[in-house]
Amino acid sequence: MEDELWLTAREAAELTGVSVVTVYSWVRRGHLKVEGLDHRGQKLFRHLDVARAEMATRAKAKRVLVPAA
Repeated sequence: MEDELWLTAREAAELTGVSVVTVYSWVRRGHLKVEGLDHRGQKLFRHLDVARAEMATRAKAKRVLVPAA
């Protein structure tokens, strides 16, 4: 666990190119789990979990946004 990369919501948003509001919506929808708090009390997320949440939501968006033939 020591070698894992931890991200705040802002860092996760910057990494994935979404807003902080979107990161928290992933949490609310169950796509992303808060794994802890940093020394300032900010929520922390595992880098791998952030990547999985992004992939899951972007894959779903592609299915929804495909134009009908």
